[in-house]
Amino acid sequence: MSEKDRLKEAFEAERIAPRSHARDAAVAAALAAFDAKIESTRQGSGLVSRLRNAARAAFETLTGKRSMRTTSFSSRQALLAGASLAVLTLAVLTAANLQTLEGFGLRDAREPVGGPPVGQKTDATPPPAQMRRVDAPANTVAKTEKDADKPEELAAQVAATQPVAQVAATQPVSPPINEAAPLPSPPAADALRSMAAPLAAGTVASSEGGAMIAEPPPPDAYHDQGRDRFATIETNPQKVTAQEPVSTFSIDVDSSSYSFMRASLNNGVLPQDDAVRVEELVNYFPYDYPGPDSAETPFAPSVTVMPTPWNTGTKLVSIGIKGYDIAPAARPHANLVFLIDTSGSMEEANKLPLLINSMKLLVDGLKPDDSVAIVTYAGSAGTVLEPTKASDKGKIDAALENLAAGGSTAGAEGIRQAYQLAERSFDKDGVNRVLLASDGDFNVGITDTDELQSFVEHERSSGIFLSVLGFGRGNYNDELMQALAQNGNGAAAYIDTLSEARKVLVEESTSTLFPIAKDVKIQVEFNPATVSEYRLIGYENRLLNREDFNNDKVDAGEIGSGHTVTAIYEITPKGSSAALVDDLRYQPNAAPATSGTADEYGFLRIRYKLPGEDASKLIETPIGASNEVGAAGGDVAREARFAASVAAFGQILRGGRYTGAFGYDDVIALANANKGDDAFGYRSEFVNLVRLAKSAAPMERQQP
Repeated sequence: MSEKDRLKEAFEAERIAPRSHARDAAVAAALAAFDAKIESTRQGSGLVSRLRNAARAAFETLTGKRSMRTTSFSSRQALLAGASLAVLTLAVLTAANLQTLEGFGLRDAREPVGGPPVGQKTDATPPPAQMRRVDAPANTVAKTEKDADKPEELAAQVAATQPVAQVAATQPVSPPINEAAPLPSPPAADALRSMAAPLAAGTVASSEGGAMIAEPPPPDAYHDQGRDRFATIETNPQKVTAQEPVSTFSIDVDSSSYSFMRASLNNGVLPQDDAVRVEELVNYFPYDYPGPDSAETPFAPSVTVMPTPWNTGTKLVSIGIKGYDIAPAARPHANLVFLIDTSGSMEEANKLPLLINSMKLLVDGLKPDDSVAIVTYAGSAGTVLEPTKASDKGKIDAALENLAAGGSTAGAEGIRQAYQLAERSFDKDGVNRVLLASDGDFNVGITDTDELQSFVEHERSSGIFLSVLGFGRGNYNDELMQALAQNGNGAAAYIDTLSEARKVLVEESTSTLFPIAKDVKIQVEFNPATVSEYRLIGYENRLLNREDFNNDKVDAGEIGSGHTVTAIYEITPKGSSAALVDDLRYQPNAAPATSGTADEYGFLRIRYKLPGEDASKLIETPIGASNEVGAAGGDVAREARFAASVAAFGQILRGGRYTGAFGYDDVIALANANKGDDAFGYRSEFVNLVRLAKSAAPMERQQP
């Protein structure tokens, strides 16, 4: 019998355990190598490369890709020693030297996977590539992929890196191993495979004596969750007309609440109550209201009175406004500064990558002589692109494509520098605007909302307006973004998809960027002889004092070219059984109607300023029986009824305090009956969102 046959028969008869002296030598060599190289790990070491190859050999044997029967006896010993070496070294790395993992491009195991602890950002910018150079020790040779088939040579190299006598006494030593013990059982072998596989990725030869190590696959990215911030909203209460007949508020053309609601429902969860601003849901849609004939009178109101869908004892007063639509040729020059958040919190796919593509869409729609500049901020702020003509689209796109996320968020400094850049290229006859794109998670420098709001409010007097584009879920600071937009004479939008970016920045770019009226205020005086109670639906964060209406120093909203705005009141006619507040015993409950007002529900006043002017102008019109519509009523009535379906949905999402038994199916029926011309499919999408709300969870599941 040949020596080969004898060894084959012996192997088949019983498993062969590694010899104690070979095992002990391998363990000692591993500990010595690790101890000697621990201080230089952050600068690179050949140890990881050798461990990868040794583990790969073990992994291939365990998975059947390599047969031990075709390997010499000494090779099998080296192979088993190499596997033990890889596993033991992994244990030492994890238990005793967590801080050294950073040197291998891995995150400390004590941190959340894929990111820093919740509420904390890092100033370190992640490496741009997934390949990293590790210098090989002088007494080793750079290995190529094919060398993974020589585990005995690799084990010998590891053993030769340091004398056994230099093993530190404080290093943990494995307990004695029973030499007669068999090889690991299948469960243990599976565990070994899972630990060895990441190290078995192999190496790529380097011409400089080092090795280009392919980084292990990154762990699942960390996602913020449950840290979205919204200002608290108290739903407008029912008002008694005899006690408080006047309602005053600033118009609102923001749409961010609708987009955030959509993102939540598409994720299978209901939005939190404060994330739902009913007026923003209603104003997300364009409405077919008649527009003005001249920019000198930038809009004309359309008023409709109709039965309330959710309450048969009340009526809805719908006030619609459509801004004058500027012809593209007459559009003023635009001086835009993109202020882009490139902090670490923006690295997710629905943040910076979506932001970059959104800005490209906006640039595509600009006129050739419009100018674009880019300021970015992370741990600090800086100018990425000086003012550049939109005709040089390649240069602007290249600057956008070079952006990468990393670091903390010095948002206040970014805002300051963006305003400075806008001032340098200020056009007194054009539109000067800073466009902030961020998740709003400022955490370096000035972070107080009131202080930032005060700065933006001061700067708007210079003629530079601020609009905001919000991105991402999980840590979105809507409260800050809303404060900046409202006090910067700008609009706030939330971009959850590229389709939404196209809607906001392409289809509605003129209404987003080019105002035709500013400081627009609405005031309605209700007639106590015909209206016992009323309630403004939405606009809770836009309410003004009665005296603010005539004070031109008080800021209000702006309307862009061609933009529509809708406001809805629910009124209770005098004598209706739907009244929620009882009459007073000792005071008169209604003033007698004066001549000519007996059929009026109220009186509408609108104040506005033309761009570049400081004195306001006034529009007035009564709200009376002539505004009432029934089941038909024409296009304007149809638009008002669709707006009512959206208002009902928003109120239901916020708890349905005033909507009674009116439910999601009722909303769907009302919306479907009044969709009208839905050229872009926005209204059909709304109906689908209502269907999603029927099965959405009240709270998002915790992510693993």
